[in-house]
Amino acid sequence: MSSPNPTDRILDDLRRVVDDAETMMRETAGVAGERADEARVRATESLRQARDRLQSMEQELVAQARDAARETDRYVRQNPWQSIGIAAGVGLLIGVLIGRR
Repeated sequence: MSSPNPTDRILDDLRRVVDDAETMMRETAGVAGERADEARVRATESLRQARDRLQSMEQELVAQARDAARETDRYVRQNPWQSIGIAAGVGLLIGVLIGRR
């Protein structure tokens, strides 16, 4: 099983931070005081903006992955023999690396 790529890990970490911050906001809702209320309002707005940016980043990454997949498919269809040669070379390289262990 492969490990998630760094971008996925960053997005997961950001999601976790936003979720934790939202939980903290809910749990401290009973704390009274003008300064606490102001801090909650600012934090809530910051969390909303962070969640929006996170969703935007995810959508952009999905679109980039689709574009890359389409481009790869197009290349393979236009250059089948070169694609087979590249795949064979990569397979040979992986086999040599695994055989060294």
